[in-house]
Amino acid sequence: MLLFEIHEKNPQKRLINKIVDELANGAVMIYPTDTVYAYGCDILQKSAIERIYAIKKIPKNKPLSFIFSDIAQLHMYARNIPDRAFKIMKKVFPGPYTFIFKASKAVPKIAITNQKTIGVRVPNNEVALELVRTLGRPILSAGVNLDDGTYIIEPTSLNKQIRNEVDIIINCGPKISEPSTIIDFTEDEPKIIRMGKGPVYFL
Repeated sequence: MLLFEIHEKNPQKRLINKIVDELANGAVMIYPTDTVYAYGCDILQKSAIERIYAIKKIPKNKPLSFIFSDIAQLHMYARNIPDRAFKIMKKVFPGPYTFIFKASKAVPKIAITNQKTIGVRVPNNEVALELVRTLGRPILSAGVNLDDGTYIIEPTSLNKQIRNEVDIIINCGPKISEPSTIIDFTEDEPKIIRMGKGPVYFL
């Protein structure tokens, strides 16, 4: 397991490049977002995606999020995005939100739910954004939490089992213990799936 201490505001490019090389070769990481620490991997690495599902002990039909560096990337992976959703995303991204849209054919089959949807995130965290920019495609993401649902807010508190299940841990210090707000935009009216850190004043 590789441990990286990275500056959250000004990530060291040399370290970002090394992590991205590992991701492109199938590595699974724990990395910071603007809410909690999360598992992440390259969306093109099927074995890495399967490992995340196994680590979290969740069924394959449970949706995971895609981390983007900006909303311009969404057209390739999401379809039927309402104009209202685009306007909202321009206001709140980067920020602590996950928006659910219909998935396009570019999304790997293993990462699509039975409902054919994906969760979209553009977190306000420069480490996460720089990883996606350097990789050149989204990162599959899922919050790191314990069996009781408690989220991990600092890598130093990770137990030995979790440390042994991943290839990379990026430490940027403590995070908050509140996940992103999830909003479903696949129907005519947006639906709040989970209230998290992000306020929903725009709905």
